[in-house]
Amino acid sequence: MTRTVEPPANPALPVNLREALEERYLAYALSTIMGRALPDARDGLKPVHRRILYGMSVLKLDPGTAFKKCAKIVGDVMGSFHPHGDQAIYEALVRLAQDFASRYPMVEGQGNFGNIDGDAAAAYRYTEARMTDVARLLLEGIDEDAVDFRDNYSGDQKEPIVLPSALPNLLANGAQGIAVGMATSIPPHNLAELCDAALYLIGHRGATAEQLMQFVPGPDFPTGGIIVDGPDAIRDIYATGRGGLRLRARWKKEDGGRGTWLAVVTEIPYGVQKSRLIEKMAELFNDRKLPLVADIRDESAEDVRIVIEPRARTIDPDMLMETLFKLTELETRIGVNMNVLVDGVAPRVVTLNEALGQWLDHRREVLLRRSRHRLSEIERRLELLDGMIIVYLNLDEVIRIIREEDEPKDVLMRTFALSEMQANYILDTRLRSLRKLEEMALKTEHDELTKEKAAVEQLIGDDRLQWKTIAWEIRDLKKKYPPESKIGKRRTTFGVAPALADIDLSEALIEREPITVVVSQKGWIRALKGQVGDVSNLQFKGDDALLASFFAETTSKLLVLASNGKVYTLEACKLPGGRGHGEPIRLMADIDEGAEIVAVMPYRAGAKMLAVTSDGRGFVAGQDDMTGATRKGKAVMNVEAPARAAALVPADGDHVAIIGENRKLLVFALDQVPEMARGKGVRLQRYKDGGVADAKVFALKDGLSWVDSAGRTFNVAKGDLKDWIGNRAEAGRLPPKGFPKNNRFG
Repeated sequence: MTRTVEPPANPALPVNLREALEERYLAYALSTIMGRALPDARDGLKPVHRRILYGMSVLKLDPGTAFKKCAKIVGDVMGSFHPHGDQAIYEALVRLAQDFASRYPMVEGQGNFGNIDGDAAAAYRYTEARMTDVARLLLEGIDEDAVDFRDNYSGDQKEPIVLPSALPNLLANGAQGIAVGMATSIPPHNLAELCDAALYLIGHRGATAEQLMQFVPGPDFPTGGIIVDGPDAIRDIYATGRGGLRLRARWKKEDGGRGTWLAVVTEIPYGVQKSRLIEKMAELFNDRKLPLVADIRDESAEDVRIVIEPRARTIDPDMLMETLFKLTELETRIGVNMNVLVDGVAPRVVTLNEALGQWLDHRREVLLRRSRHRLSEIERRLELLDGMIIVYLNLDEVIRIIREEDEPKDVLMRTFALSEMQANYILDTRLRSLRKLEEMALKTEHDELTKEKAAVEQLIGDDRLQWKTIAWEIRDLKKKYPPESKIGKRRTTFGVAPALADIDLSEALIEREPITVVVSQKGWIRALKGQVGDVSNLQFKGDDALLASFFAETTSKLLVLASNGKVYTLEACKLPGGRGHGEPIRLMADIDEGAEIVAVMPYRAGAKMLAVTSDGRGFVAGQDDMTGATRKGKAVMNVEAPARAAALVPADGDHVAIIGENRKLLVFALDQVPEMARGKGVRLQRYKDGGVADAKVFALKDGLSWVDSAGRTFNVAKGDLKDWIGNRAEAGRLPPKGFPKNNRFG
């Protein structure tokens, strides 16, 4: 017996795998973009938030009503509107209730809704919730045909496509989301400032983001903090819809008595979990990466209070905090990507003025729809009132028809030319309503509704009146959340952060004390305590003698010029004391064999120096370009043997005086010398034999001065220097009488 195999009812069809995957992934991507991740530009809500608020509205959880279990809310939202996981819905609801996550919370919670430490909320069977006034504003007019509705996922109920949104929620509360191939990150803003900007935009529809910044200077985060980016950076973000902001914690210095102090952090950046922040700081402290910190304590209760104790009371507080800003989440970068669904359909990055414009256009559409809805209600009520007035004018006949006729409705409609709705209303009216008093009330109501109808019709037909009404609503909104109120007050301020490159931790740990640095001709160095003016009694080794001495501080840096043209950087705090002869500089820096110490001087930020080589070449260089962080030094002068570095003198003045070993003096303007970071320089003075003996920069109006071997100071006035003033690269002439025989200015 042969068995017949019947083909399947729906045979498989061959498809191209690539095309099938592209089609299905595109459908998934669109679903993620439209249905989950990106907010609508009109109400600033993602579908899950919109459904939570509408679900709470259906449950009549208005402000001031009794709380309901979050399990009930989550269950209703999941069962009727949002076919996703209950935990996803509950987490979104919790975030709407957290005042450290939402600038203007939409849910008022009762129970454990988590905290800024990062602790999770209690399970939804333990917590309760209801809407806040802000949520009620978002839903205002939802029952007045203000927005379109669509079928829910099961088709048995309707849900709103967008909420009426009486406040600019997209910018007020911000939004975060990651879709497929795109993301959004919109920081929260101050509602009162947004209202002012919206009012300006109503009157100036072509206003730019830069113009709106006079009302909205920047974001306003629920946790406060300080924005340390300037107005130009914020302007670029608002003008393009993309960028980033640096947000810092707010801190203050608390005096502890006897010179001690503490740094207390009172506000942390938005989105940072306090417990994770403390753990990271403790980890860095244990790893010895916070050398300025002695202790970190979390003394927070309801308010944030993180106490940081310095290692020494001489540490600069700003320096201490800068190290923490650099290494921890006390400073974070808030990314901005204002990617939203424009008109609820197309994902696009919008600017500040476009975002506000989208909300204003939506408010106008809501106003028109509510006005038309109200107009239809008025017309319906007027129709009923017209029917009732006819009843009062013909009361006996109406009663007779109702008592005697078999089909009173049809007879009433024929007799008095009534509509079916009017006839039904008359038949449903109770006898006790047919009083004289009721007739007067009906006529009064009819007159009032007629006036209201005319006003609504005028509103619908007049664009200027529509915008005037919207402006009135916005002003009323600002009155509810004024800048001086607790919730309306700006929490985030603006500041300027110092450059991190300027921080020197080693300097911060050193107690600042005055010292006198003494350098010998053979390169031995020491530091005497205090400022010692007379060093003539100091002892030196063998035939060694004094090369230089100057005042400094333990926090100072010293610059050492060697004859090979390199400059080495020393730290004054590491110099040996003044009781002995000191130590050779060669032990502190890797100075080349054969090179000699030419000059030692204190480092001054921004100072200019005249660098001179023995063959008469030179240039002006900044001390900032000479400092280095290694023992190997920094090449400043390019010298070729037999030439050597001869001098490095302060460029404080407008003229250069240079004298050669041939005892020829030349004076010329400093602006003839180029400024360079390093190099050979230009010819300063010309010689037949020998080279440079000494050089000096001075102010011509004060004259040229020098000190002789006896310690006496001589000065040649400006008018008497005319014989020596020339141009660079000239030979010069013999110096004035009384100039030291050693050819040095002292």
